[in-house]
Amino acid sequence: MVALRSFSALMLATTLISFSGAHMALAAQPVPQVGTAQITAVAHPYAAPEDAPQAVENAFAEARKTGRKVLIDFGANWCPDCRVLAGVLDHPAVAPWVQENFVVVPVNVDHFNKNMDIARKYGVTIKAIPVALIVTPEGKVLNADATLELGDARSMSAQAVVDKLAEWSNRT
Repeated sequence: MVALRSFSALMLATTLISFSGAHMALAAQPVPQVGTAQITAVAHPYAAPEDAPQAVENAFAEARKTGRKVLIDFGANWCPDCRVLAGVLDHPAVAPWVQENFVVVPVNVDHFNKNMDIARKYGVTIKAIPVALIVTPEGKVLNADATLELGDARSMSAQAVVDKLAEWSNRT
């Protein structure tokens, strides 16, 4: 009988520890602290402009399934600040947090002559890039007042970029 109680207690403890570990794994990751981490610009973060409409549609479908927000990154492969912003999003200390919180969809605007209709759908006129929009799965833009704040990504610290994304993501 004592052996059975000990075995039962051990099983209960193991179950609680397992549940606790699973619960912690599901807990939201804290905002990454990357300070002045060196960022490597991504050479070609944007697919062909004609791929953007379907990519945006797919991103919103995924966001509705997962409850994550959509980060629409309007830019172009020729833009140094766009490539640096993509490098921040891809940084090993940042990427898991980004993936947990956002469905990222890069939208190639070429030379301000492609996919402008996608930006207008969200009430934005693009005059400079990158433009980062944080949008709820239902289509509400959370940072309409600050779409160009990451426009000088080359002179910003990686931490400043991450902090700005976190701030916008916390809006309702």
